Amino acid sequence: MNQKIKAILNSILEAFETGDIPEAVAVASFPIPNIPSAKWSISNRTIQFIFGTSDSRGYCQWLEVERQVKKGSTAIYILAPCIKKKKDEETEEEKLVLTSFKAVPVFKVEDTDGKQLDYQNIELPELPLIQRAYDWGINVKAVPGSYSYYGYFVPARKEIALATTAEKTFFHELSHAADYILKGNLKPGQDPLQEITAELSAQALARIAGKNAEDTTGNSYRYIKRYAAQIKMDPHKACLTVLADTANILNLILYGKDDMQKVA
Repeated sequence: MNQKIKAILNSILEAFETGDIPEAVAVASFPIPNIPSAKWSISNRTIQFIFGTSDSRGYCQWLEVERQVKKGSTAIYILAPCIKKKKDEETEEEKLVLTSFKAVPVFKVEDTDGKQLDYQNIELPELPLIQRAYDWGINVKAVPGSYSYYGYFVPARKEIALATTAEKTFFHELSHAADYILKGNLKPGQDPLQEITAELSAQALARIAGKNAEDTTGNSYRYIKRYAAQIKMDPHKACLTVLADTANILNLILYGKDDMQKVA
């Protein structure tokens, strides 16, 4: 097997081991519109997410938008299909056949300089409690959204990414981070109880921090109701089920613990 292709496959396997694949697939399913990778297969968009970006392009593609790859940057590789025409022995008609894959180098937007792109990263406001994330060694960054997700927490990258300035979204992801620290791990994907815990914690933090969350309360209720239905619970019972976990998360975020370790 080609070594570059083998490396690509190994990176995906490692992501399965760390539990990053469900989050990667979720984000990759809703690409940023109007950029080249939006037309890639979900596998290749997942690969670029694993390598820490939502926008990567070939060297010449970056030049086309007046951006230059920084000196010393390392390419990541995606898989491109090799298609050939082949004559059908019975009908003698030509058809397209997938013969193999090849590794294609691309560079992350974070490794380029130049003209501003059509999309813009949001500028994060002064978020309450953001210092707690920093204390845990977690980076908080703005990312371009796709109108299908507003944020995510990736333990393996020690990163909270936000595609909105809404403080409740930050509180939601910070609660996931606290849950991870308390338990040492999180269940892969959108686990209903984890999502309910994070959303309940986020609403509580909004009120404790003195922020007006009234306009998001209805959204939170619908969010919790949707996940509660997946485990055949009503919202009230689901919230009671996670109340102890929610209290632990709030205590950790608001007061911290001297013996709490940073995200490993």
